[in-house]
Formats: sequence, structure tokens, C-alpha cells
Amino acid sequence: MKEEFLGESEKNYSFQGLIDYYNEKMQHKLHPNTLGHYKTSQRYMLSYILSEYEKADISLNDLSFEFVIGFESFLRSNVPANGQSPMGNNTAMKHIKRLKRMATLAYRMEWMNRDPFANFKIKTEKKEREFLTADELESIENLTSNLQRLIVVKDIFVFSCYTGISYIDIINLTPSNIRLGIDGKFWIMSERLKTGIPIKIPLLPKAFTLIEKYRDHPRTVHYGSLLPKLSNQKLNSYLKEIADLCGLKKNLTFHMARHTFATTVTLSNGVPIETVSKLLGHTKLTTTQIYARVVEKKVSEDMALLRMKIG
Repeated sequence: MKEEFLGESEKNYSFQGLIDYYNEKMQHKLHPNTLGHYKTSQRYMLSYILSEYEKADISLNDLSFEFVIGFESFLRSNVPANGQSPMGNNTAMKHIKRLKRMATLAYRMEWMNRDPFANFKIKTEKKEREFLTADELESIENLTSNLQRLIVVKDIFVFSCYTGISYIDIINLTPSNIRLGIDGKFWIMSERLKTGIPIKIPLLPKAFTLIEKYRDHPRTVHYGSLLPKLSNQKLNSYLKEIADLCGLKKNLTFHMARHTFATTVTLSNGVPIETVSKLLGHTKLTTTQIYARVVEKKVSEDMALLRMKIG
């Protein structure tokens, strides 16, 4: 009572209060898509609190190592109502990483008296990125169809395979993003929407040909874009049809084009990994190195040259 009267008592912060504070302070710092991911994670956190503590909110001082372990178990055992498969390890770890960032902020601001993650290690499984081989990419490039929608999707996908640009960045490209580079040739100069990192990509002939092909396309002219605009959902849906027509057994998604650029188009053809990292707009070389592990053909060719030299 004396501490309360003198204003010396500690303020009891709540978990919901941390969520509100974090979202408010980060709304201008994080990309809207990233903030959306946080809000998804926060819904899982609040669902766990309701399930475990039978109340809508808890004190931040209840955020302990035991809480983190329980939240991990909750995520792994959660069965989606829409019939989707249970959450995988890496997805669960993404939600826990977001909880950790929020908890670290609260701990450093002295809103809680302990770090609940002091003894918790986040473990993600390393997965090889799927990509198209040179033959598979060629089969898509050679696809012909009377369905114009499939041809447009095929061309946008191939454009990504030869530039490494993601779907969201491609649809935001305009003719103003095509500029003369340091070598006097045409480059794409833009920035990644996800990170804001500038990207400067010299245009390979196949990519430039596609830009010319769609210069006067109605969708391109209407939106003032570099290529026709289609929703990501439609693109991935039509890519399934394209995979069937080409006899591909892989789960063809638009993001596979970016992986194909990193492996089949660049690394496999001897482009140094540092250059590939720059082209992809990665902030860390370790992010690019995940592609280098799967280029067995390049490893084989390099070792063959080594055998000749020391043979």
C-alpha cells in the first residue's frame, strides 16, 4: 500500500497491451505484409492463452519458459478447421520467432522481470529449394497453346526465370524501370517491395524479348505496366495446367522461377554466388547459399576440371 501511495509500485503490463504497443510502434517500420504476418501470429498467441489459461489476457510476468514450450506444443497440435494439413516445424518456428521479438522488446523496456527465451533455442529445418532443370525450363519455354491465358502466364513465369524477380515485384514494374546500365545495355532498376533493397539486373536477351512482345498488349497498356498484370492466385492456378501440359511432376509455383534463376540460370553457369546474391536482392550471403547446395551439375563440372588439372 505504501509503494502504491508513493507511486513506487511496478506497473503490471498485460500481454494484450504488448500486442497493441508493438503493432502501433511497428506499423511505420514494418512492411504491411510483414505486420499482417505478426497479426496472424498474435491471433495464435491469444488463442493459446484462452485455451491454456481460460482467460482472454495474462500478465507479462506470466510469460515464462513454460509459456513458450506450451505455445510451441499448441502450434504443433493445432488442426486447421479448413481441412489443411497440420502446421509444419518451420511455420511454427516463424510464429515463435515473432513472439520472441515481442518478448525481447518488453524485457528490454523492463516491462517483465525475465527473458522467457533465455533457455529456448529456435530450430528450423533446412530445406532444399525446388527449381527447374535446364530441360524442364526449356519444355515450358517451348509450350504452345491456343489458350492465350496460358501463354501469358508462361511468359511471365519465364521472365522471372531469367531475371530472378518475384511476382509482387514484377507486377509493380513499369517501363520507367528499364534504364541503361553502366555497360550501356538495358537493365531493370527497381527495389524489392518486401525489403526495400535496391535491385539492378542486366536484362538477358530472353527477358528483353518478352518485354518487347508485350509492349502493346492491352493489359500492359491499360495498367502502364511492363508485363500484363494477373493475380498471384490465377498465375499459380494456371501454372498447374502448364506443368501438366509439359509433363512436369513438380509442384510448379511462381516462386520456383526465382529459385530457377538462382540455380539453373546463374549458379550452374558459373556466375559467382556473391553476384547472384546481389541480383536476388538478398541482404545476407547465407540466404543465397541455400541455393548453392543443390547445384550438383556445377559441382560435377568443377571437379571434372580439377581432375584434368591434377590428372
